[in-house]
Parts: sequence; structure tokens; C-alpha cells
Amino acid sequence: MQMTFSSKKSFRSGRAVTAATLAFALTACSGGATIDDEVEGAVEPVSGSLVAGYVAGIDQLGLPIGTELGLFEGQGLDVTLADPFPTGVEAINALEAGDVDIIQVGVPGVVAVHNDIDLVFVGNYSGSSVQRSVDDTLSVIATEGSGIDPDDLSTLKGATVATSVGTINHLYLLGMLRDLRIDTDEVDLVNTAPPDMPIALETGGADAIASWDPWPIITTDQVEGSYDVVRGGGYIPYVGYIVTTPRYLENNRELIEAFLTARAASDQWIRRHPDEAAEAVTRWLTGTDLQVAQAAMEHNVTQLDPRFSACNYLALDTVAILLEEQEVVEYDFDINELVDPSLILSVQENNPELFSDLPAIPEPALIDTDHKFLREVDQQACTV
Repeated sequence: MQMTFSSKKSFRSGRAVTAATLAFALTACSGGATIDDEVEGAVEPVSGSLVAGYVAGIDQLGLPIGTELGLFEGQGLDVTLADPFPTGVEAINALEAGDVDIIQVGVPGVVAVHNDIDLVFVGNYSGSSVQRSVDDTLSVIATEGSGIDPDDLSTLKGATVATSVGTINHLYLLGMLRDLRIDTDEVDLVNTAPPDMPIALETGGADAIASWDPWPIITTDQVEGSYDVVRGGGYIPYVGYIVTTPRYLENNRELIEAFLTARAASDQWIRRHPDEAAEAVTRWLTGTDLQVAQAAMEHNVTQLDPRFSACNYLALDTVAILLEEQEVVEYDFDINELVDPSLILSVQENNPELFSDLPAIPEPALIDTDHKFLREVDQQACTV
């Protein structure tokens, strides 16, 4: 069964809430509290509109779920969602073309910077502010007869692996191979969009896939004889940033801070209500079975940390190094010129309740708006 994505281009926050979603919102906190109660203490609501883009993956669905719950509207924002993009590459193209104002993107953002596209990283939609590596939403799935042994990952040597080149899927595989001391030349990489990965296994186009959820779960559900090789493993730091252009940031700082506040509220709601969030996934990723969404959400909630710390800078640096090793980019840019943490730090300060269920950021990894990334220093600050 091929998954198709809902077209929600004209969807406005709070304007098309289903009865089920409204029920979720009314029971967002125990004791009868509402979603509005969860964001008390936020900055004074602004008034404005923006167009936001995201990739069709479960880890990015905090954006459309936030619109369902009216969280952006509660911050004074009228958010229009672009149709979901297949990868971050298309999202960046839309941002550069002016079709969207703000996007959620991971590894392709680093590649875009290498290609002289002006971006600024203002927030975080997936990753960790408390540890170096987190990759629970990523997995390798193999097909029967591939010879790949989950108990001996060195058997990946010589395999044909479908992954999405230039995305976090690709980096996950590279990080794993580096840890296993397998040269990338010893694995045949096939550039494949995530929705095509089950087909690649089913038709013999690949021995295995490396991808983000829900595709590994969908693949084992749909492709007879497919099986889990590895889930997560701490091979790489997952990077998922909220990104805009310097010009848009300069002219819309209050709107972006309100946007980040609503996104943080959405992430917390998902962490607290994973089953209800999984039901929302089935509406936004049309054709997704509820059981698949629930399984994927278990992994997703472990990475929903929108805060910024030295660990996030270090994650970006690690990804850039991996990409340079593969000659995808030339790492000649300064991370400090790419990141503006001031708005998300303001959200953290003004809305501590939105992060109260997350582990505390280690004191050495805490940053302020003047933080300057230095690899040796940040490595010491983020040691886990």
C-alpha cells in the first residue's frame, strides 16, 4: 500500500479541528486543564500570518498537529501550511523561492549553506539538548536473503542499501558504517525517496533500507520477509532545525518567537499524549495505519526537544564533518554565523512550563545569546 500525503495548503490554524482533536485539546492536561492552560506565561500574543513548510515524516508532524490544536492561533498567528515536502531539499527550494516563510529541515540545511543559500537556524524540532547522539527514529531494515545479520552488522559489507542521499537517513548509515569500520565504497548506496523504499526491497532493488519513521515500520509491515537489522544505536546526533532566511528573521522576530512558542507547546502535547498524536498522524499522512503511527510515535517522543544548548551546536558540527568526509560539502563555514539562538532561548526563559517534562540541560551545556561554538569547549560541555 502506497502512502499518500494530505494536501493542506489552505489549512488555517484552529479553523478545521476535528471533533476528536477538539476532545484532545480539552483534555491536554490532567485534571481537566486545557491546551490554553499549558501555554500560560507565554509572551504577549502578536498578530500576523506566515506560511510554514515541513517534510512528510512523523518527526515533523508537531507543526500540523499544532495547527489542529489551535496553538498558533493562541499565539496570535495565522499559519498556512504548504503541502508537505518529500525531503528537506524541496523545502529549502521553496524557502529560497519565497513560497514559504519558515521550514523544518535537517541535514539538507547544511548542504544548502555549502551551496551559498542564506539560512538561519532559529529553533529545533527534533534532536537533543542534553546528549550528543540520539537517533531513535532511524532504522535499517533488510530483506530475506540479503545475508545481513542483525547480530553481526559487519555483514552490511557488500550490501545494496537504499537511503536518501544528503538527508539524515544518509548520515545515519554513514555514522553506522564509520563505527563498524566499513568503508563506504564497500556498500552500494542507492538514492531513494523514503516512500519508494518498501518498493525497493520488494522488487529486489536493494538488500536493505536506512530511513526515518514511519518507513522502516511500514516496510516490515508490508514487505514479506523483511526484518529489523538495527534501531537507533547512537551512531549520530539527530538534527532537525527550524529555519528561515536572514531577511525574514530581521523583519519578523516577534512572529518567529510566537511560532517557536506554539511549536514547543505542540511538542509537549505530543510527548504527553503519544496515542492521540498517533491518531493525528493517520490524518496528516494519509494511508498510515494507526498501529504503524503508534509504533513510530514511541520513538519520536524521545527526540522532541526544541531547546538549544551546546549539544545542538555540536550536533550541527558533527553532521558537517560527516558530510565533508563524503565530499558532499566543504566545511568552510562558521556555525556561529548560521545559528541565532536568541528567540528559542527567550521561549525557554518565558515559558519554562513547556519544558518541565524534559530532563534538565546539563549546566556546562547551557548557553546564552552570546554563545560562540568552539569544538573543544562544546565537546567538554556536552559529554554524554
